[in-house]
Amino acid sequence: MAKRKIMVVDDELDFLRMVKLNLEETGRFEVLPLSSGNEVISHLHTFKADLIILDMVMPGIGGIEVCDMLNKDTLGQTLPIIILSALDKDKDKLMAYKKGVVSYLTKPIEKDVLIAKIDNILNSKVDR
Repeated sequence: MAKRKIMVVDDELDFLRMVKLNLEETGRFEVLPLSSGNEVISHLHTFKADLIILDMVMPGIGGIEVCDMLNKDTLGQTLPIIILSALDKDKDKLMAYKKGVVSYLTKPIEKDVLIAKIDNILNSKVDR
């Protein structure tokens, strides 16, 4: 079975490495870690992710702006997005859901919870 491709975008490099390691050690995922929202669109059509995990707050282009960019791209429009952020306010969650995000999780998160959420989304074939 082919590995599912996950793009993880977060400016916290230690967190990015940890998520990549946790997902890849399952043997079921190929992870492309990106430390900037600016990199998402340039890798979108070459990596062909099945799902994007995205932080809300990053220098330069944040999660909401990345969602806006994805919503303008034919491939980006079809990708399920999980927001994984330290922000836990209802207004932030509402803003993300209005942009088409399929799930909003808060840091810190247990590895098994994140993997279960990814599996649930990919197995249900949610379209944005």
